[in-house]
Amino acid sequence: EMGGKKADGVNPEQLFAAGYAACFGSALQHVVRTKKLAIPVPTVKLTVGMGKNDTGGFALAVNILATFKDILLAEAEALVQEAHQVCPYSNATRGNIAVVLAAEVN
Repeated sequence: EMGGKKADGVNPEQLFAAGYAACFGSALQHVVRTKKLAIPVPTVKLTVGMGKNDTGGFALAVNILATFKDILLAEAEALVQEAHQVCPYSNATRGNIAVVLAAEVN
């Protein structure tokens, strides 16, 4: 919140996170299929934050965590990097917001 009245419902950051997470998950599945990997579908958790930028305005920041099974961590990290190049949300926001990518293997 940026100082407004509290109300029920979702805020724009939550909506952006939901759209970006769904898009990134699809991009990740595309990369997995393209490489013909026989692994379970990875899950994606995306968190959006907001803070002040250098000019006194506000800027978004995104953390993306993809969780994999049955794959080595180095391979998972490479898949996340490749999905970041494919994802339309990543392409639309590249250079405009901070994005931190991470992968984990359970």
